[in-house]
Amino acid sequence: MSGGHNAWVSLTDHPVTVLANRCVGAVAAVLVASVLLTGCVHSVQGTATRQSPGQGVPVDVPPLDEADLDAVLLTIGELNGIMGATQMKVTSELDQMTDHSAKVSDPDCLGAVYGAEEPVYAGTGWTAVRDQVAREPTDDNDHWVEQTAVLYPAAENAQEFFDKSAAIWADCANNAIGVGDGDYLWALEDLQMDDTMITQTANQEGADGWGCQHAVTLVANLTVEAWACGYRITDEAAEIATAMIDNVPRK
Repeated sequence: MSGGHNAWVSLTDHPVTVLANRCVGAVAAVLVASVLLTGCVHSVQGTATRQSPGQGVPVDVPPLDEADLDAVLLTIGELNGIMGATQMKVTSELDQMTDHSAKVSDPDCLGAVYGAEEPVYAGTGWTAVRDQVAREPTDDNDHWVEQTAVLYPAAENAQEFFDKSAAIWADCANNAIGVGDGDYLWALEDLQMDDTMITQTANQEGADGWGCQHAVTLVANLTVEAWACGYRITDEAAEIATAMIDNVPRK
């Protein structure tokens, strides 16, 4: 299969397995409305740097626990609205990490091309995860979304993961990463970031414009990770991630 649009046909619906072939290899795993990012966002090459602090992340959030995670995920109606879709359905739900490091040509870039990966979160002390994939139920699905919420013992752990992700994504920018048996190549673009959000776009080579945006943001002792994939992707993953943070219980 030469294009990402049909690359899902023979795959399971596990987020990492699916995205490995269609969406930059993310467990993937994006803008009908304007992106909700604030602050000065800029391209980063090589080493991740920051400009002015973001303004969209709430500061009045106490430490969260596992019971809060399900409330963070967006509904299928919200996901369809952001993606400009009407037929997406939830096709996968997980409460554990996976490991697809053997499926990428550069394991150091695993965090830039897959989501909810055990090796990527190793050492952060994470305590719970919710991972969900949504797409059209047909083989030729035009949209693919993954949303992941990860809980840590303290805010410092969430910040550590955010900073580590920024450095990895920046190092992997402007590279083509092979996924699976090398049949799929994903071209990673420059990292975009401010103090509270990092995003990166990737396009599958030879797939007629199929691409994905990947986003990570954080609040308190929580990080959220989003993938949004399709043929005309802009900032939908950033919008999904921001909306997930808006769902965080204030208690």
